[in-house]
Amino acid sequence: MGLSVAVLLISILAFNAPDDPSILQIRIVDGEGAVYRIGSRATRGITIQVTDETGKPVDGARVSFRLPESGPTGTFSTGARTEIATTRADGRAAVWGMQWNRVPGPIEVRITAESGQTRAGTVCSLYLSDAPEVASQPARIGPGRSHKWIWIAAAVGGAAAAGIAATASKAKVTPTPTVTIGTPTITLGHP
Repeated sequence: MGLSVAVLLISILAFNAPDDPSILQIRIVDGEGAVYRIGSRATRGITIQVTDETGKPVDGARVSFRLPESGPTGTFSTGARTEIATTRADGRAAVWGMQWNRVPGPIEVRITAESGQTRAGTVCSLYLSDAPEVASQPARIGPGRSHKWIWIAAAVGGAAAAGIAATASKAKVTPTPTVTIGTPTITLGHP
């Protein structure tokens, strides 16, 4: 029985290594809200940063980027829908060069980071567009790089326009006084 307890204790210590963070945080550094043309290849990509509970970058964390199986989606340069990267000393990991399919619409890329026994996950939202104006370079959507900001800006703009129109219809119009200046007299020589 003493041997079982020793094996159990070694197993617990292996799962809770002192260098393992107790909390992982994922921050999307680049790529959130990007808009790509359907059928194009991503010339930029998705960059994330993994930090621990104190905000310190986590080196060597395994990061999985997963594209949807159907609908608006694509494949990574390997031809797969999942790509694994490892964070560097600055806690960053990136994927790029995704080949997008020809189905327009929103894409949610699922991102999972793992360091020791600690895991964290997030979603990066992109959009595939069939609009001819969309360049092959990704464009940012709104100030917060999110679709919701387009709708919020439209609502605020609409409310402001309605307020201006209502104010203009209630305002009194007062005539503006006109000032007329006569023709100038020019005299040459002594007056």
